[in-house]
Amino acid sequence: MTNQRHKEAVLLAKDYGIKYAAEVYDVHPRTVRKWRQKINKETSTFEVEELPTGNLPIDKLIEDRIRRFNLKNDYMNQAELINVKIKVDGPIGIAHFGDPHVDDDGTNLEMLLEHSKIVNKTDGMFAGNVGDVQNNWIGRIAHLYSQQSTSAKDSWRLAEYFISSVPWLYLVGGNHDAWSGSGDPLEWIMSHQGGVFNNWGVRLNLQFPNKKIVRVNSRHDFKGHSMWNTAHGVSKAVQMGHRDHILTCGHTHVSGYQVLKDPASGLISHGLRIASYKIHDRYAAEKGLPDQNIFMCPVTIIDPRYDDNDPRLITTIFDPLEAADYLTWKRSAYGKK
Repeated sequence: MTNQRHKEAVLLAKDYGIKYAAEVYDVHPRTVRKWRQKINKETSTFEVEELPTGNLPIDKLIEDRIRRFNLKNDYMNQAELINVKIKVDGPIGIAHFGDPHVDDDGTNLEMLLEHSKIVNKTDGMFAGNVGDVQNNWIGRIAHLYSQQSTSAKDSWRLAEYFISSVPWLYLVGGNHDAWSGSGDPLEWIMSHQGGVFNNWGVRLNLQFPNKKIVRVNSRHDFKGHSMWNTAHGVSKAVQMGHRDHILTCGHTHVSGYQVLKDPASGLISHGLRIASYKIHDRYAAEKGLPDQNIFMCPVTIIDPRYDDNDPRLITTIFDPLEAADYLTWKRSAYGKK
């Protein structure tokens, strides 16, 4: 039975509030609530069957939260630099596709698919993509589908066709792609491709057969903009500590390129901001933005015979067809004296 002290505290709480009663009796307000619940149960003329809470006991909940953190922590630590074993001897090329926007009426889809064919028929060439595979209008901007001739359904058909068309080393989900939320179809499509997919950015540690290591850091955007330098964001990342050989991004639909050397280690970094295949952009026309689209699929050709401080390690060519010819020549000459 509830003792007299408890009853008095509950009566005081009824008149002056639980917080006041708790202060008078020097207990936590939660304790006063428990006393009140017990008194109500003892004096009630009926009793309701107690139901299970449907919740984990607190000790199990804590155990589960610790387990989930460890799983996420392990993933995040490993995802900071993902090892990729290159099984091809000699030089390779990576064609870095700019924002495709495959469903937009202003996108040069013919050029996009032609560049895909060049990747497929060139020995030693792989592909990467910096994001925004399609417009993927959702929510309050879903009405923008009325301003393009491609339906939402056909947009996904085009996206799947494009993603399935080339051997991807990496594919970054851009802001348009991320609008799909946690049930992202791009992640499912990429799960059948073998390459690395992640929203916003990926960082790869390419391991060549001769033990050479080349790091590729790709994000949909590297923060930082300058009216004087379209590659400012990506070059700022290099100067602020990203010690990677190749850094790529897109998002702003402009082109920019900068080569930087770390004076401490001698590492030469190639920073690329890659324009979009969306040549005609309603937003750019509306804002009066200048045309700074120089290249939308530059190719970085890596020759693993050379050191990090040797300019011959990485050669950047801005046209995929020219890059394919150069890579073919490099591979044919590989190993010859």
